[in-house]
Amino acid sequence: MTYYVNLFSPETYEAFSKSDRTVSGFRLRQKNVAGKINVGDRLICYMTKLSRWIGVLEVIETYYEDDTPIFYLEKDPFVIRFKVKPTAWLAKERAIPIRDNRVWDVLSFTKGHDKKSSSWTGKLRSSLNRLNKADGEFLENLILKQISNGEDFPLDEKEYEKLITHQVRRLDKTVTVSVPKDEDEEILPATPPTTDIRESTKIQALIGKIGLTMGMHIWIPKNDRSAVLKEPSTESLQILDILPLNYDETTLKTIEQIDVLWLRGRSIVRAFEVEHTTSIYSGILRMADLLALQPNMDIKLHIVAPEERREKVFRELLRPVFSLLEKGPLSESCTYLSYDSVREISKLKHLLHLSDSVLEEYIEEAE
Repeated sequence: MTYYVNLFSPETYEAFSKSDRTVSGFRLRQKNVAGKINVGDRLICYMTKLSRWIGVLEVIETYYEDDTPIFYLEKDPFVIRFKVKPTAWLAKERAIPIRDNRVWDVLSFTKGHDKKSSSWTGKLRSSLNRLNKADGEFLENLILKQISNGEDFPLDEKEYEKLITHQVRRLDKTVTVSVPKDEDEEILPATPPTTDIRESTKIQALIGKIGLTMGMHIWIPKNDRSAVLKEPSTESLQILDILPLNYDETTLKTIEQIDVLWLRGRSIVRAFEVEHTTSIYSGILRMADLLALQPNMDIKLHIVAPEERREKVFRELLRPVFSLLEKGPLSESCTYLSYDSVREISKLKHLLHLSDSVLEEYIEEAE
């Protein structure tokens, strides 16, 4: 028997709870991993945003493909599916917080880590990541015990409601959006702390250095260069003086303001907005402007922010104004990358010989 992670968002958790709980679906890009899962294997279920363990599903058939909507009004992205039998499914009030010491200090990927960091989140960035046997057995037994002899972990219903996204019908498809409430808005200091500015500059510099090591050409806005080049990590960092791109003036002015660009030849490979002291909305708006100006542009977009601002990034990415773009929802083109993940990538062995696709193991999607 092998154990795998099955991630649920609050909205898919609610939908699955109301269903007969016999089918669990995953994205098409997870097809190869799904092919390795056998009858009898266990899916250990975890709710993102709320950060709680919620159930155990037993696989009773090998995977199949089906795009018939289950949780969604129309097109369902979770087309790689398994027939499952729920051996345990917890109410959200009984779901087990991962940061509870009885869990945190046992799991191999959390124990010894700072609870406020994101250095432990690798296992929970994507569904169907394999758990080691000890972690899987521990979580399965813990969740099963919680059914009959567990305890409640109260939560604030108003805070939980903020995590729920909604669906809006477009002419061509249905998209997921979030509607942030007034109290979600940030009140930023008139003068951001110097330490915060320095931290974001360090990350901006580190992203540039990672790209350069991978053989990319690097662009950093002219107004940021002097601060970035003062960072120790930027020794030998070469920055393009002019962007070798053939776009109209409006598009170029938008692109030039993006915090870090990785280019290969005359093409942008990835674009990064590093957020810390400014409103996250401003960086996402710049990405949306770019796609509005050039809907056929095919580049990877990333919002880079501290772990404590992760959920804020997701809520903003799913705003209706960003979900109804001509090209499609911004959340399909733009992902989140934590500061801790940037630091972790910078320390990878053989970084010189890795391609930019290694970032796919660290980015997180808004769902």
